[in-house]
Amino acid sequence: MVLPPIHPRENTMSITGAMNAAITGLRTAARGSEIVSTNIANALTPNYGRRGLELSPLNYGASGGVRIDAITRQMNEGVVADRRLANAAQQNTQTAVNFFRQLENVTGIPGDAEGLSGRLAAFEESLITAASRPDMVERLADSVRSAGRLIEGLGRASQEVQDMRTAADGAIAQDVSTLNTALQQIERLNIDMVSTVSRTGGQSPALLDQRQAVLETIGAIVPINVVPRDNGAIAIYTEGGAILVDITAADIGFEPRNLVTEFQTLDAGTLSGLTLNGQDLRLSAMSGGSLGGNFAVRDTYGVNAQTQLDALARDLVERFSDPGLDATRAAGDTGLFTDAGAAFDPLNEVGLSGRLAINDAVDPSSGGEIWRLRDGLGAAAPGPAGEAGLLNDMLGALETNRMPASGIFGPGAQSAANLISIFDGLLASTRTGAEQDMTFTAARLNELTQLQLSDGVDTDQELQNLLILEQAYAANARVIQAADEMLEIVTRL
Repeated sequence: MVLPPIHPRENTMSITGAMNAAITGLRTAARGSEIVSTNIANALTPNYGRRGLELSPLNYGASGGVRIDAITRQMNEGVVADRRLANAAQQNTQTAVNFFRQLENVTGIPGDAEGLSGRLAAFEESLITAASRPDMVERLADSVRSAGRLIEGLGRASQEVQDMRTAADGAIAQDVSTLNTALQQIERLNIDMVSTVSRTGGQSPALLDQRQAVLETIGAIVPINVVPRDNGAIAIYTEGGAILVDITAADIGFEPRNLVTEFQTLDAGTLSGLTLNGQDLRLSAMSGGSLGGNFAVRDTYGVNAQTQLDALARDLVERFSDPGLDATRAAGDTGLFTDAGAAFDPLNEVGLSGRLAINDAVDPSSGGEIWRLRDGLGAAAPGPAGEAGLLNDMLGALETNRMPASGIFGPGAQSAANLISIFDGLLASTRTGAEQDMTFTAARLNELTQLQLSDGVDTDQELQNLLILEQAYAANARVIQAADEMLEIVTRL
Protein backbone atom coordinates (compact mmCIF):
# COMPACT_ATOMS: atom_id res chain seq x y z
CA MET A 1 0.00 0.00 0.00
CA VAL A 2 1.46 3.28 -1.11
CA LEU A 3 0.89 6.20 1.28
CA PRO A 4 0.30 9.63 -0.19
CA PRO A 5 3.30 11.91 -0.01
CA ILE A 6 3.64 14.00 3.11
CA HIS A 7 3.89 17.78 2.61
CA PRO A 8 5.58 19.11 5.78
CA ARG A 9 4.50 22.74 5.27
CA GLU A 10 0.76 21.95 5.01
CA ASN A 11 0.76 19.68 8.06
CA THR A 12 2.81 22.17 10.05
CA MET A 13 0.25 24.90 9.36
CA SER A 14 -2.68 22.75 10.47
CA ILE A 15 -0.89 21.71 13.63
CA THR A 16 -0.03 25.34 14.36
CA GLY A 17 -3.67 26.26 13.91
CA ALA A 18 -4.66 23.60 16.40
CA MET A 19 -2.12 24.89 18.86
CA ASN A 20 -3.32 28.47 18.39
CA ALA A 21 -6.91 27.38 18.98
CA ALA A 22 -5.87 25.46 22.08
CA ILE A 23 -3.89 28.45 23.38
CA THR A 24 -6.92 30.74 23.02
CA GLY A 25 -8.93 28.07 24.80
CA LEU A 26 -6.44 28.00 27.65
CA ARG A 27 -6.50 31.78 27.87
CA THR A 28 -10.30 31.83 27.91
CA ALA A 29 -10.50 29.08 30.53
CA ALA A 30 -7.97 30.88 32.73
CA ARG A 31 -9.85 34.20 32.41
CA GLY A 32 -13.13 32.44 33.07
CA SER A 33 -11.72 30.81 36.21
CA GLU A 34 -10.56 34.20 37.42
CA ILE A 35 -14.04 35.66 36.87
CA VAL A 36 -15.70 32.74 38.65
CA SER A 37 -13.39 33.27 41.62
CA THR A 38 -14.25 36.97 41.64
CA ASN A 39 -17.98 36.17 41.52
CA ILE A 40 -17.73 33.75 44.44
CA ALA A 41 -15.61 36.17 46.48
CA ASN A 42 -18.19 38.94 45.97
CA ALA A 43 -21.33 36.83 46.34
CA LEU A 44 -22.38 38.88 49.40
CA THR A 45 -20.97 42.23 48.28
CA PRO A 46 -23.75 44.84 47.93
CA ASN A 47 -24.27 46.27 44.42
CA TYR A 48 -21.95 43.68 42.87
CA GLY A 49 -23.10 42.53 39.44
CA ARG A 50 -22.19 38.98 38.44
CA ARG A 51 -19.47 38.92 35.79
CA GLY A 52 -19.50 36.81 32.66
CA LEU A 53 -17.46 36.39 29.47
CA GLU A 54 -18.79 37.42 26.08
CA LEU A 55 -17.11 35.11 23.51
CA SER A 56 -17.03 34.71 19.75
CA PRO A 57 -15.31 32.23 17.40
CA LEU A 58 -11.91 33.15 16.05
CA ASN A 59 -11.31 31.99 12.48
CA TYR A 60 -8.36 33.12 10.42
CA GLY A 61 -7.50 30.76 7.56
CA ALA A 62 -6.59 27.40 8.97
CA SER A 63 -6.43 28.83 12.48
CA GLY A 64 -9.35 28.75 14.88
CA GLY A 65 -10.12 29.33 18.50
CA VAL A 66 -12.16 31.61 20.70
CA ARG A 67 -11.99 35.33 21.31
CA ILE A 68 -12.91 37.21 24.50
CA ASP A 69 -15.00 40.16 23.29
CA ALA A 70 -15.92 41.62 26.66
CA ILE A 71 -16.45 41.02 30.34
CA THR A 72 -20.13 41.60 30.99
CA ARG A 73 -21.97 42.62 34.16
CA GLN A 74 -25.27 40.85 34.59
CA MET A 75 -27.91 42.79 36.54
CA ASN A 76 -31.67 43.19 36.10
CA GLU A 77 -31.88 46.98 35.97
CA GLY A 78 -35.69 46.96 36.20
CA VAL A 79 -35.60 45.08 39.51
CA VAL A 80 -32.81 47.33 40.78
CA ALA A 81 -34.85 50.45 39.96
CA ASP A 82 -37.97 49.08 41.69
CA ARG A 83 -35.96 48.07 44.76
CA ARG A 84 -34.41 51.54 44.91
CA LEU A 85 -37.87 53.16 44.91
CA ALA A 86 -39.02 50.72 47.59
CA ASN A 87 -36.03 51.66 49.72
CA ALA A 88 -36.92 55.36 49.42
CA ALA A 89 -40.48 54.63 50.54
CA GLN A 90 -39.17 52.58 53.46
CA GLN A 91 -36.89 55.42 54.58
CA ASN A 92 -39.80 57.87 54.37
CA THR A 93 -42.25 55.80 56.40
CA GLN A 94 -39.59 54.86 58.96
CA THR A 95 -39.00 58.55 59.67
CA ALA A 96 -42.71 59.11 60.30
CA VAL A 97 -43.01 56.06 62.56
CA ASN A 98 -39.99 57.14 64.60
CA PHE A 99 -41.55 60.58 65.19
CA PHE A 100 -44.95 59.31 66.33
CA ARG A 101 -43.49 56.57 68.51
CA GLN A 102 -41.16 59.00 70.23
CA LEU A 103 -43.94 61.54 70.81
CA GLU A 104 -46.25 58.84 72.15
CA ASN A 105 -43.53 57.72 74.56
CA VAL A 106 -43.55 61.22 76.04
CA THR A 107 -47.28 61.99 76.02
CA GLY A 108 -48.13 58.46 77.17
CA ILE A 109 -51.09 56.23 76.46
CA PRO A 110 -54.35 56.00 78.41
CA GLY A 111 -53.66 54.50 81.84
CA ASP A 112 -50.01 55.57 81.85
CA ALA A 113 -49.40 57.42 85.12
CA GLU A 114 -46.57 59.44 83.54
CA GLY A 115 -48.60 60.32 80.46
CA LEU A 116 -50.78 63.40 80.03
CA SER A 117 -53.98 61.51 80.78
CA GLY A 118 -52.43 59.96 83.91
CA ARG A 119 -51.18 63.33 85.17
CA LEU A 120 -54.57 64.97 84.60
CA ALA A 121 -56.28 62.09 86.41
CA ALA A 122 -53.84 62.50 89.32
CA PHE A 123 -54.64 66.23 89.46
CA GLU A 124 -58.38 65.55 89.50
CA GLU A 125 -57.94 62.93 92.22
CA SER A 126 -55.87 65.33 94.31
CA LEU A 127 -58.65 67.93 94.12
CA ILE A 128 -61.19 65.33 95.27
CA THR A 129 -58.92 64.34 98.14
CA ALA A 130 -58.29 67.95 99.11
CA ALA A 131 -62.00 68.79 98.99
CA SER A 132 -62.75 65.94 101.39
CA ARG A 133 -60.43 67.49 104.01
CA PRO A 134 -59.77 71.11 103.01
CA ASP A 135 -58.23 71.81 106.41
CA MET A 136 -55.27 69.53 105.68
CA VAL A 137 -52.54 71.67 104.14
CA GLU A 138 -50.62 68.62 102.93
CA ARG A 139 -53.58 67.69 100.70
CA LEU A 140 -53.68 71.18 99.28
CA ALA A 141 -49.94 70.96 98.65
CA ASP A 142 -50.45 67.65 96.86
CA SER A 143 -52.97 69.32 94.53
CA VAL A 144 -50.46 72.05 93.72
CA ARG A 145 -47.78 69.45 93.04
CA SER A 146 -50.18 67.47 90.81
CA ALA A 147 -51.01 70.61 88.86
CA GLY A 148 -47.27 71.19 88.46
CA ARG A 149 -46.76 67.65 87.18
CA LEU A 150 -49.50 68.20 84.58
CA ILE A 151 -47.76 71.38 83.45
CA GLU A 152 -44.45 69.53 83.39
CA GLY A 153 -45.96 66.82 81.16
CA LEU A 154 -47.24 69.33 78.62
CA GLY A 155 -43.95 71.23 78.70
CA ARG A 156 -41.91 68.07 78.25
CA ALA A 157 -44.03 67.01 75.28
CA SER A 158 -43.65 70.46 73.71
CA GLN A 159 -39.88 70.37 74.20
CA GLU A 160 -39.68 66.88 72.72
CA VAL A 161 -41.54 68.06 69.62
CA GLN A 162 -39.11 70.94 69.12
CA ASP A 163 -36.13 68.68 69.77
CA MET A 164 -37.36 66.30 67.08
CA ARG A 165 -37.93 69.22 64.69
CA THR A 166 -34.40 70.45 65.38
CA ALA A 167 -33.03 66.95 64.79
CA ALA A 168 -35.01 66.73 61.55
CA ASP A 169 -33.55 70.06 60.39
CA GLY A 170 -30.07 68.69 61.06
CA ALA A 171 -30.94 65.46 59.24
CA ILE A 172 -32.10 67.49 56.23
CA ALA A 173 -28.75 69.28 56.16
CA GLN A 174 -26.94 65.92 56.30
CA ASP A 175 -29.13 64.48 53.54
CA VAL A 176 -28.47 67.50 51.33
CA SER A 177 -24.72 67.27 51.93
CA THR A 178 -24.69 63.55 51.15
CA LEU A 179 -26.87 64.11 48.09
CA ASN A 180 -24.61 66.82 46.65
CA THR A 181 -21.53 64.65 47.16
CA ALA A 182 -23.21 61.67 45.50
CA LEU A 183 -24.36 63.76 42.52
CA GLN A 184 -20.79 64.97 41.99
CA GLN A 185 -19.63 61.35 42.08
CA ILE A 186 -22.17 60.38 39.43
CA GLU A 187 -20.95 63.22 37.22
CA ARG A 188 -17.35 61.98 37.51
CA LEU A 189 -18.38 58.34 36.97
CA ASN A 190 -20.23 59.41 33.82
CA ILE A 191 -17.03 60.98 32.51
CA ASP A 192 -15.04 57.86 33.36
CA MET A 193 -17.63 55.61 31.74
CA VAL A 194 -17.72 57.62 28.51
CA SER A 195 -13.92 57.54 28.39
CA THR A 196 -13.87 53.77 28.95
CA VAL A 197 -16.44 53.13 26.24
CA SER A 198 -14.55 55.30 23.75
CA ARG A 199 -11.29 53.43 24.49
CA THR A 200 -12.48 49.85 24.75
CA GLY A 201 -15.87 49.87 23.09
CA GLY A 202 -17.53 48.44 26.22
CA GLN A 203 -18.58 49.48 29.70
CA SER A 204 -16.49 48.77 32.79
CA PRO A 205 -18.23 46.40 35.24
CA ALA A 206 -16.24 47.92 38.12
CA LEU A 207 -17.49 51.42 37.25
CA LEU A 208 -21.02 50.08 36.99
CA ASP A 209 -20.70 48.59 40.49
CA GLN A 210 -19.46 51.92 41.84
CA ARG A 211 -22.25 53.83 40.11
CA GLN A 212 -24.94 51.50 41.44
CA ALA A 213 -23.62 51.99 44.98
CA VAL A 214 -23.83 55.76 44.58
CA LEU A 215 -27.31 55.49 43.08
CA GLU A 216 -28.38 53.48 46.14
CA THR A 217 -27.21 56.35 48.34
CA ILE A 218 -29.13 58.90 46.28
CA GLY A 219 -32.21 56.68 46.03
CA ALA A 220 -32.52 56.36 49.81
CA ILE A 221 -32.64 60.15 50.14
CA VAL A 222 -35.03 60.88 47.30
CA PRO A 223 -36.87 58.58 44.82
CA ILE A 224 -35.15 58.75 41.43
CA ASN A 225 -35.52 57.66 37.84
CA VAL A 226 -32.32 56.80 35.94
CA VAL A 227 -32.27 57.52 32.20
CA PRO A 228 -29.53 56.07 29.94
CA ARG A 229 -27.48 58.48 27.85
CA ASP A 230 -24.94 57.89 25.08
CA ASN A 231 -21.72 55.96 25.72
CA GLY A 232 -22.82 54.53 29.06
CA ALA A 233 -23.61 57.84 30.81
CA ILE A 234 -26.85 58.36 32.74
CA ALA A 235 -29.17 61.20 33.73
CA ILE A 236 -31.03 61.27 37.05
CA TYR A 237 -34.45 62.78 37.67
CA THR A 238 -36.50 62.73 40.86
CA GLU A 239 -39.96 61.22 40.85
CA GLY A 240 -41.22 64.78 41.27
CA GLY A 241 -39.46 65.96 38.10
CA ALA A 242 -36.34 67.72 39.41
CA ILE A 243 -33.19 67.23 37.29
CA LEU A 244 -30.36 66.03 39.53
CA VAL A 245 -27.81 65.01 36.91
CA ASP A 246 -27.83 65.54 33.17
CA ILE A 247 -24.27 66.07 31.92
CA THR A 248 -23.53 68.13 35.04
CA ALA A 249 -24.64 67.59 38.64
CA ALA A 250 -27.17 69.92 40.20
CA ASP A 251 -26.37 71.76 43.42
CA ILE A 252 -28.99 71.42 46.17
CA GLY A 253 -29.03 74.28 48.67
CA PHE A 254 -30.26 74.32 52.27
CA GLU A 255 -29.60 76.56 55.29
CA PRO A 256 -29.79 74.61 58.57
CA ARG A 257 -30.71 76.09 61.95
CA ASN A 258 -28.90 75.30 65.17
CA LEU A 259 -32.21 75.40 67.02
CA VAL A 260 -35.79 75.10 65.80
CA THR A 261 -38.47 76.66 68.01
CA GLU A 262 -42.23 76.48 67.96
CA PHE A 263 -42.32 79.96 66.37
CA GLN A 264 -40.28 78.90 63.36
CA THR A 265 -42.04 77.39 60.33
CA LEU A 266 -41.38 77.05 56.64
CA ASP A 267 -44.61 78.88 55.78
CA ALA A 268 -43.54 81.86 57.89
CA GLY A 269 -40.21 81.98 56.09
CA THR A 270 -38.20 81.42 59.27
CA LEU A 271 -37.00 77.95 58.22
CA SER A 272 -35.14 77.04 55.06
CA GLY A 273 -36.55 75.17 52.13
CA LEU A 274 -34.50 73.77 49.25
CA THR A 275 -32.90 75.41 46.25
CA LEU A 276 -31.79 73.81 42.99
CA ASN A 277 -28.85 75.61 41.41
CA GLY A 278 -29.77 78.72 43.38
CA GLN A 279 -33.48 78.67 42.49
CA ASP A 280 -36.26 77.84 44.95
CA LEU A 281 -37.31 74.21 44.64
CA ARG A 282 -40.77 72.98 45.53
CA LEU A 283 -40.50 70.30 48.20
CA SER A 284 -42.93 68.00 46.40
CA ALA A 285 -40.21 67.50 43.78
CA MET A 286 -38.00 65.88 46.45
CA SER A 287 -40.60 63.98 48.50
CA GLY A 288 -40.71 60.26 49.15
CA GLY A 289 -37.34 59.38 50.68
CA SER A 290 -35.56 60.24 53.91
CA LEU A 291 -35.27 63.90 52.82
CA GLY A 292 -39.03 64.23 52.37
CA GLY A 293 -39.62 62.37 55.62
CA ASN A 294 -37.42 64.78 57.57
CA PHE A 295 -39.18 67.77 56.03
CA ALA A 296 -42.52 66.22 57.04
CA VAL A 297 -41.32 65.87 60.64
CA ARG A 298 -40.06 69.45 60.78
CA ASP A 299 -42.85 71.20 58.91
CA THR A 300 -45.96 69.01 59.19
CA TYR A 301 -45.95 66.39 61.95
CA GLY A 302 -44.07 68.57 64.44
CA VAL A 303 -46.09 71.72 63.72
CA ASN A 304 -49.40 69.85 64.00
CA ALA A 305 -48.37 68.17 67.26
CA GLN A 306 -47.33 71.52 68.74
CA THR A 307 -50.65 73.03 67.71
CA GLN A 308 -52.56 70.27 69.49
CA LEU A 309 -50.46 70.55 72.65
CA ASP A 310 -50.94 74.33 72.73
CA ALA A 311 -54.67 73.83 72.28
CA LEU A 312 -54.74 71.52 75.31
CA ALA A 313 -52.77 74.08 77.31
CA ARG A 314 -55.12 76.89 76.27
CA ASP A 315 -58.16 74.88 77.24
CA LEU A 316 -56.63 74.24 80.67
CA VAL A 317 -55.82 77.93 81.20
CA GLU A 318 -59.27 79.09 80.13
CA ARG A 319 -61.09 76.58 82.34
CA PHE A 320 -59.42 78.06 85.42
CA SER A 321 -59.59 81.66 84.21
CA ASP A 322 -63.38 81.75 84.17
CA PRO A 323 -64.40 84.88 86.14
CA GLY A 324 -67.17 82.95 87.89
CA LEU A 325 -64.78 80.33 89.27
CA ASP A 326 -62.98 82.45 91.89
CA ALA A 327 -64.64 85.57 93.28
CA THR A 328 -61.43 86.75 94.98
CA ARG A 329 -59.74 87.48 91.66
CA ALA A 330 -60.13 90.88 90.02
CA ALA A 331 -61.03 91.23 86.35
CA GLY A 332 -58.07 90.27 84.20
CA ASP A 333 -56.25 88.43 86.99
CA THR A 334 -54.66 85.11 86.12
CA GLY A 335 -56.17 81.80 87.17
CA LEU A 336 -54.41 78.73 88.56
CA PHE A 337 -52.57 78.19 85.26
CA THR A 338 -50.69 81.10 83.70
CA ASP A 339 -48.65 81.92 80.63
CA ALA A 340 -45.21 82.10 82.26
CA GLY A 341 -46.81 83.99 85.17
CA ALA A 342 -48.83 86.38 83.02
CA ALA A 343 -52.38 86.36 81.72
CA PHE A 344 -52.92 84.35 78.55
CA ASP A 345 -53.23 86.30 75.29
CA PRO A 346 -55.21 84.35 72.64
CA LEU A 347 -53.02 85.97 69.97
CA ASN A 348 -49.95 84.35 71.56
CA GLU A 349 -51.05 80.73 71.72
CA VAL A 350 -48.05 79.25 69.87
CA GLY A 351 -45.74 77.60 72.37
CA LEU A 352 -48.15 78.01 75.30
CA SER A 353 -47.73 74.36 76.33
CA GLY A 354 -44.06 75.04 76.97
CA ARG A 355 -44.71 78.25 78.95
CA LEU A 356 -47.43 77.06 81.33
CA ALA A 357 -46.76 77.88 84.97
CA ILE A 358 -48.61 77.68 88.30
CA ASN A 359 -49.93 80.98 89.62
CA ASP A 360 -47.34 82.48 91.98
CA ALA A 361 -50.11 83.06 94.52
CA VAL A 362 -50.20 79.34 95.42
CA ASP A 363 -46.56 78.48 94.67
CA PRO A 364 -44.47 78.48 97.85
CA SER A 365 -41.25 78.63 95.82
CA SER A 366 -42.43 82.00 94.45
CA GLY A 367 -43.64 83.36 97.78
CA GLY A 368 -47.21 82.11 97.45
CA GLU A 369 -49.40 80.37 100.02
CA ILE A 370 -50.88 76.89 99.67
CA TRP A 371 -54.12 77.88 101.43
CA ARG A 372 -55.08 80.20 98.53
CA LEU A 373 -55.92 77.08 96.52
CA ARG A 374 -58.77 76.61 99.02
CA ASP A 375 -59.67 80.22 99.82
CA GLY A 376 -59.08 81.99 96.51
CA LEU A 377 -56.08 83.16 94.53
CA GLY A 378 -56.77 86.78 95.44
CA ALA A 379 -57.52 86.15 99.15
CA ALA A 380 -55.54 88.34 101.54
CA ALA A 381 -55.93 85.98 104.51
CA PRO A 382 -56.91 82.39 105.14
CA GLY A 383 -60.63 81.66 105.25
CA PRO A 384 -62.56 78.92 107.04
CA ALA A 385 -60.41 75.77 107.04
CA GLY A 386 -63.37 73.53 106.29
CA GLU A 387 -64.56 75.43 103.20
CA ALA A 388 -64.26 73.21 100.09
CA GLY A 389 -66.40 75.17 97.65
CA LEU A 390 -63.57 76.48 95.48
CA LEU A 391 -61.88 73.08 95.34
CA ASN A 392 -65.11 71.48 94.16
CA ASP A 393 -65.58 74.25 91.60
CA MET A 394 -62.08 73.63 90.25
CA LEU A 395 -62.89 69.96 89.90
CA GLY A 396 -66.11 70.92 88.12
CA ALA A 397 -64.15 73.18 85.76
CA LEU A 398 -62.12 70.17 84.63
CA GLU A 399 -65.21 68.02 84.20
CA THR A 400 -67.32 70.64 82.42
CA ASN A 401 -67.91 70.02 78.73
CA ARG A 402 -66.82 73.02 76.67
CA MET A 403 -65.83 73.69 73.10
CA PRO A 404 -62.07 74.00 72.73
CA ALA A 405 -61.08 77.36 71.27
CA SER A 406 -58.38 75.86 69.05
CA GLY A 407 -56.94 72.56 67.87
CA ILE A 408 -58.62 69.68 66.08
CA PHE A 409 -60.58 67.48 68.46
CA GLY A 410 -63.72 66.74 66.48
CA PRO A 411 -67.21 68.17 66.96
CA GLY A 412 -68.88 68.74 70.31
CA ALA A 413 -67.99 70.05 73.73
CA GLN A 414 -65.52 68.02 75.77
CA SER A 415 -64.18 67.75 79.30
CA ALA A 416 -60.45 68.22 79.92
CA ALA A 417 -60.02 64.45 80.26
CA ASN A 418 -61.88 63.80 77.01
CA LEU A 419 -59.70 66.30 75.14
CA ILE A 420 -56.51 64.55 76.23
CA SER A 421 -58.10 61.19 75.44
CA ILE A 422 -58.94 62.43 71.93
CA PHE A 423 -55.38 63.72 71.54
CA ASP A 424 -53.98 60.34 72.64
CA GLY A 425 -56.37 58.52 70.29
CA LEU A 426 -55.46 60.66 67.29
CA LEU A 427 -51.77 60.17 67.99
CA ALA A 428 -52.18 56.40 68.38
CA SER A 429 -54.26 56.20 65.20
CA THR A 430 -51.71 58.19 63.20
CA ARG A 431 -48.86 56.09 64.57
CA THR A 432 -50.71 52.87 63.72
CA GLY A 433 -51.34 54.08 60.17
CA ALA A 434 -47.67 54.97 59.76
CA GLU A 435 -46.65 51.54 61.09
CA GLN A 436 -48.98 49.83 58.61
CA ASP A 437 -47.40 51.83 55.79
CA MET A 438 -43.97 50.85 57.07
CA THR A 439 -44.94 47.17 57.21
CA PHE A 440 -46.06 47.33 53.59
CA THR A 441 -42.98 49.18 52.37
CA ALA A 442 -40.68 46.87 54.35
CA ALA A 443 -42.33 43.76 52.87
CA ARG A 444 -42.09 45.20 49.36
CA LEU A 445 -38.44 46.13 49.88
CA ASN A 446 -37.66 42.65 51.19
CA GLU A 447 -39.34 40.94 48.23
CA LEU A 448 -37.53 43.10 45.69
CA THR A 449 -34.24 42.61 47.53
CA GLN A 450 -34.68 38.85 47.38
CA LEU A 451 -35.58 39.11 43.69
CA GLN A 452 -32.45 41.13 43.02
CA LEU A 453 -30.31 38.65 44.96
CA SER A 454 -31.79 35.77 42.96
CA ASP A 455 -30.29 37.38 39.85
CA GLY A 456 -26.95 37.73 41.58
CA VAL A 457 -24.17 35.26 42.21
CA ASP A 458 -25.26 31.62 42.63
CA THR A 459 -22.22 30.02 44.23
CA ASP A 460 -23.39 26.49 43.35
CA GLN A 461 -23.70 27.43 39.70
CA GLU A 462 -20.35 29.19 39.79
CA LEU A 463 -18.67 26.07 41.19
CA GLN A 464 -20.21 24.02 38.38
CA ASN A 465 -18.89 26.56 35.89
CA LEU A 466 -15.47 26.23 37.48
CA LEU A 467 -15.51 22.46 36.95
CA ILE A 468 -16.42 22.95 33.30
CA LEU A 469 -13.62 25.47 32.88
CA GLU A 470 -11.14 23.06 34.48
CA GLN A 471 -12.20 20.36 32.04
CA ALA A 472 -11.85 22.78 29.13
CA TYR A 473 -8.42 23.80 30.35
CA ALA A 474 -7.31 20.18 30.59
CA ALA A 475 -8.69 19.40 27.12
CA ASN A 476 -6.89 22.35 25.53
CA ALA A 477 -3.69 21.42 27.32
CA ARG A 478 -4.01 17.90 25.91
CA VAL A 479 -4.43 19.33 22.41
CA ILE A 480 -1.23 21.32 22.81
CA GLN A 481 0.57 18.24 24.06
CA ALA A 482 -0.70 16.20 21.11
CA ALA A 483 0.23 18.94 18.65
CA ASP A 484 3.71 19.08 20.12
CA GLU A 485 4.13 15.35 19.66
CA MET A 486 2.90 15.60 16.08
CA LEU A 487 5.35 18.43 15.34
CA GLU A 488 8.19 16.29 16.59
CA ILE A 489 7.13 13.49 14.23
CA VAL A 490 6.82 15.92 11.32
CA THR A 491 10.23 17.47 11.95
CA ARG A 492 11.87 14.03 11.96
CA LEU A 493 10.54 13.17 8.50
